[in-house]
Amino acid sequence: MSLFKRFAEWREDRQLAELNISPAQWQQALDDWPVYQQLSEARRNKLQDMALRLLLRKNLHAAGDAEASDELCLRIAGMAVVPVLELGLDWYERWRTLILYDGPFHAEHSWQDEAGVVHEGRRELSGEAWLRGPVVLSLADVRLSGQRDGYNVVIHELAHTLDMLHEGANGAPPLHHGMSPAAWKQDMTAAWEDLGQRAAAGQPLPIDAYALEAPAEFFAVLSETFFERPGVLQHTWPKVYRHLADFYRQDPLAGTHRAARALG
Repeated sequence: MSLFKRFAEWREDRQLAELNISPAQWQQALDDWPVYQQLSEARRNKLQDMALRLLLRKNLHAAGDAEASDELCLRIAGMAVVPVLELGLDWYERWRTLILYDGPFHAEHSWQDEAGVVHEGRRELSGEAWLRGPVVLSLADVRLSGQRDGYNVVIHELAHTLDMLHEGANGAPPLHHGMSPAAWKQDMTAAWEDLGQRAAAGQPLPIDAYALEAPAEFFAVLSETFFERPGVLQHTWPKVYRHLADFYRQDPLAGTHRAARALG
């Protein structure tokens, strides 16, 4: 480890100690979140440490009339580190800024429909992410996240940043050594097609229909479901569940993290 990195970590440790977040604040921020409730005490402590380090490393900006209490900031940070709990915060190093809006925000976008026609206009969004930032979140949607229905805008947007680390937002994040890109593509494609067939037939869907917007959205919605409703995902597409467990190095159904392996 370089001298500079050792100094940076020492300085961060000092800042961490000065934050002095009480157990009561953590309880108020996260204790009603089922994902947090199911963690062991050791993993809760790890989550808390990583969440505070995330807050120290990133710039949180409340836009317009948005106001975020300390507890809400802790909740956002706690949810944000869950995807990288066994990967490490370095997986988020390419972005620096998190912007919070009071409600849904509007952004100028162009998109292509199923007929290949490109449209342009303003779209109402609950969140948005770019590889080098910022990550944008609607506080209204943050408050709706983690309510046992599979929805979590924080995990969704942070999953996008992981996806974009490998050849852009395409639903295929950088896989670890030993994981098969061919098997990932085959099983994800099969699940995508199955979801589309269920939607076309008017059947109840196991995950949010927004997943059909694009492969990147499919991966982000799958990631939400993996952590929030793992049983549904494992029952519906067990191969997809296993791929996500291998990628995130976590097994929410087992309540344990997967054995750490060297990053590929």
